[in-house]
Amino acid sequence: MKLNERSVAHYATCDSPTDHAGFLHKRVERHHHHHHHTTSYHRRWFILKGNLLFYFEDRESRDPLGLVVLEGCTVELCEAAEEFAFAIRFDDAGAKAYVLVADCQATMEGWVKVLSRASFDYMRLVVRELEKQLEDARKSLAACHKSPRKSSSGRKSGYIPAGTSCSDHDGGCPKPPPLPPRRRLAAGSGCGALATGLSLTGQESPVSPETACFSKLHNWYGQEIAEIRREWVQGSVGQCPSHCI
Repeated sequence: MKLNERSVAHYATCDSPTDHAGFLHKRVERHHHHHHHTTSYHRRWFILKGNLLFYFEDRESRDPLGLVVLEGCTVELCEAAEEFAFAIRFDDAGAKAYVLVADCQATMEGWVKVLSRASFDYMRLVVRELEKQLEDARKSLAACHKSPRKSSSGRKSGYIPAGTSCSDHDGGCPKPPPLPPRRRLAAGSGCGALATGLSLTGQESPVSPETACFSKLHNWYGQEIAEIRREWVQGSVGQCPSHCI
């Protein structure tokens, strides 16, 4: 791969956002005569931008000493005399492996995490998963539009109206409502009017093309599920006779 050195060097130090930065110790092996070699570690300042990992002699340096393109590689812990060591290894058998050492466990885990997610291959997996989540949400919305609305004003989807005994519903207490990945019904509306753009806590919905964070997606749905379960428990306890509780 050929890179324009001036453009790459400018990108390394320009004002574009940095995904991760910090000091690491980079292993350097020197080969001598008679197949003898020595190993030493140099402390370098590393900057991650996208799938490009730059390293500098120190934090104030403007010219990078080197660049690692994080494609076709794996980031893994490795056995070394030094503690908190990890390696960047490439699929090509002849490619050079980079062994790096952090100052502590937390720093090592942070670097391994961000470097493992820096490649375009990982981003493609994220995009596919988010597209699947979005498609599932659209199907749920379409199914909800097609389903008939309830004529009873006091009934909500998945709830038992007041005054109805537990025995009238499958011979026992009502089961929790199903929890498909969809937005909560807006207050006082039927299936055809879904709240858009906001979750139960007022946060922006993560189901959007701009979203690229699984943790945000999972937290958002988790809050909705917890709220639905809480409301169901409160409603069912007040509506079931004592023999069902």
